[in-house]
Amino acid sequence: MTNNLSPEEKYDLITRNLQEVLGEEKLKEILKERELKIYWGTATTGKPHVAYFVPMSKIADFLKAGCEVTILFADLHAYLDNMKAPWDLLELRTQYYEQVIKAMLESIEVPLEKLKFVKGTDFQLSREYTLDVYKLSSTVTQHDAKKAGAEVVKQVDHPLLSGLLYPGLQALDEEYLKVDAQFGGVDQRKIFTFAEKYLPSLGYTKRIHMMNPMVPGLTGGKMSSSEEESKIDLLDRKEDVKKKLKKAFCEPGNIESNGVLSFVKHVIFPLHSGDLKNSVEAALNKLMDPIRKKFESPELRKLTNAAYPAQSKPKAAAKGNPKNAEEDEMVPSRLDIRVGKVVSVEKESKIDLLDRKEDVKKKLKKAFCEPGNIESNGVLSFVKHVIFPLHSGDLKNSVEAALNKLMDPIRKKFESPELRKLTNAAYPAQSKPKAAAKGNPKNAEEDEMVPSRLDLRVGKVVSVEKHPEADSLYLEKIDVGEAEPRTVVSGLVAFVPASELQDRLVVLLCNLKPQKMRGIESQAMLLCASTEGEGRRVEPLDPPTGSAPGERVFVEGYEAGKPDDELKPKKKVFEKLQADFKISGECVAQWNQKNFMTKLGLITCKSLKGGNIS
Repeated sequence: MTNNLSPEEKYDLITRNLQEVLGEEKLKEILKERELKIYWGTATTGKPHVAYFVPMSKIADFLKAGCEVTILFADLHAYLDNMKAPWDLLELRTQYYEQVIKAMLESIEVPLEKLKFVKGTDFQLSREYTLDVYKLSSTVTQHDAKKAGAEVVKQVDHPLLSGLLYPGLQALDEEYLKVDAQFGGVDQRKIFTFAEKYLPSLGYTKRIHMMNPMVPGLTGGKMSSSEEESKIDLLDRKEDVKKKLKKAFCEPGNIESNGVLSFVKHVIFPLHSGDLKNSVEAALNKLMDPIRKKFESPELRKLTNAAYPAQSKPKAAAKGNPKNAEEDEMVPSRLDIRVGKVVSVEKESKIDLLDRKEDVKKKLKKAFCEPGNIESNGVLSFVKHVIFPLHSGDLKNSVEAALNKLMDPIRKKFESPELRKLTNAAYPAQSKPKAAAKGNPKNAEEDEMVPSRLDLRVGKVVSVEKHPEADSLYLEKIDVGEAEPRTVVSGLVAFVPASELQDRLVVLLCNLKPQKMRGIESQAMLLCASTEGEGRRVEPLDPPTGSAPGERVFVEGYEAGKPDDELKPKKKVFEKLQADFKISGECVAQWNQKNFMTKLGLITCKSLKGGNIS
């Protein structure tokens, strides 16, 4: 295949779905002359997680484009980064990474024989490399070294010198691996520009740099090997995958910082577009079934036929007029097929609301959904703008099934006694820290998952309008007893009319870190009861009648605790507590079967018995 690709086609394959490329013109020049040499490096720290499928799918693209690809297991970097990997575990971690990365590549059918695998310490401890580290350290400022590693190296109050060496070593790797380009996440950008600035000072060539987007973690931030709740490990059991996805941040209508939706876009779709079509088909039929049923009535059938009468077929052209005959015939010559353009019959571009299930299946089967191509893609856009805002629970179920499909071959490989032993040796079970002393209750509560850590208050909706950048979101001003109302963005457009929100009393979580949603910062979360599955329903929680804005909402038995000033995203306090939020059979909001309440009475919802709270 690669022998038949033009330099332009190779360029498109290499750069598709990347967030940024530094050195595009140089890349094009190289591809006119020879195959590109590129490397991807990974520091052997915590266990690789499912977001690693993003670079794996790009490595598959590089190979299809004929690139010479090197994978670097950066063991020395793992130690330099605040000792994320202890020295005595470096070799074991590297062996684990090699086995699991190869298993990932095999699970998406990437041929290993076309890849070169290198360990950092195989060349980074040589005399020549060490001398270059010293030379580089004599030209690099402390400011530039610290700035370069800010997004990658662990940031602490008293940084170690090793963290300042990290960016310089990564820059030198480009020269010692003899590559044209380095590939990594967009979080590596500062290290890449650092390399472009300083490698020429040693007489080395400036390289090309390619960056893929970062997949947000399940809790909204970066998916990180060191943050357990933000990630799904490649060897997680199916029940763990289900549990983590259930807790995952996936607010209906919120398409920013959404790990579940991003995973569909950057992993499931590029690798399994067929699975995506099946999920869309099921979700579409779920939305369309009530409409089909309503239009089965004789009156609406009659209206449909009258409003859209069947067009009579034109008479067959005379035998002596083959040109007109072909105008009505479905023949290949009717398609205007050129490079980059296919014009087809307009009817095939849409799914009517009354299409039969077999027609939906047929049209989706034909739909443009090239694996890896996330531009101008109707199927993927439909997931993002329709299925997700209306049925986030269905989206989670689809992601769960696709994830397990990807992970099953990896789990199976690691069932062998040898790899189980390697896993346990590379990542030994850590002993639990001792409980806080009785005389220090403050520190104990900081680590304890208790609902009093949540700053829950009664709020009154002062104003509500559509978000200027998103039809599925409301922009609300809510009085919570402060000098000014808080701005809150919520994905309730499809579930609650604006008129029902205006002047309504609601329950707000006020100590989440403010987060931008389609360009506007949301300063709190409006809590709602909801049911998942077919006919999804959402209802805002109701404070007791007579409540005033700013009144505290608490869980029965936890009245005395003091809320955190701000919930730290890395601690996942809300997410862990939320897993036990539920609506009782009497429509009362509860945590662990204990009632949410104010001084005036219980927090309730209108009708969603047994529902979730988010």
